[in-house]
Amino acid sequence: MTTMNYKGYEATIEYDEDAEIFHGEVADLRDVITFQGKSVAELKKAFAGSIEDYLAFCKRRGEEPEKPFSGQFVVRTDPALHKDVSTAARHAGVSLNKFVALALEKAVRR
Repeated sequence: MTTMNYKGYEATIEYDEDAEIFHGEVADLRDVITFQGKSVAELKKAFAGSIEDYLAFCKRRGEEPEKPFSGQFVVRTDPALHKDVSTAARHAGVSLNKFVALALEKAVRR
C-alpha cells in the first residue's frame, strides 16, 4: 500500500490486479472520499478532482471542510494521572498542553 497527498489530504492507494485499476481513499476523515484510475497520471487527476469536488460541495452547503488533522484531540485518562502530569508540567515550567505535546513528540521520534 502506498500514499498520495494533495492539499494536506492523504490517501491510501491499492492496486486491484484483477480489474487492473488503482483505488484510492482519503484517510483520517469521517467523510468518505474515494477515487480510481488506470494509470498513475489518471489516479493523481482523480484524487485532485475528488478533493476539489469535496471542497466545492462543502462550500455550497456553507460547511467547513473536514481537515485530516486539526492538531487537537481529546485524551481521557485516570484523574490521578491527570494530576501527576499537571504537576510535572508545572514543575517543568510549561503548560500542560506543551508538556503532553513534548512527551508525545519524544515518544514518536525514538
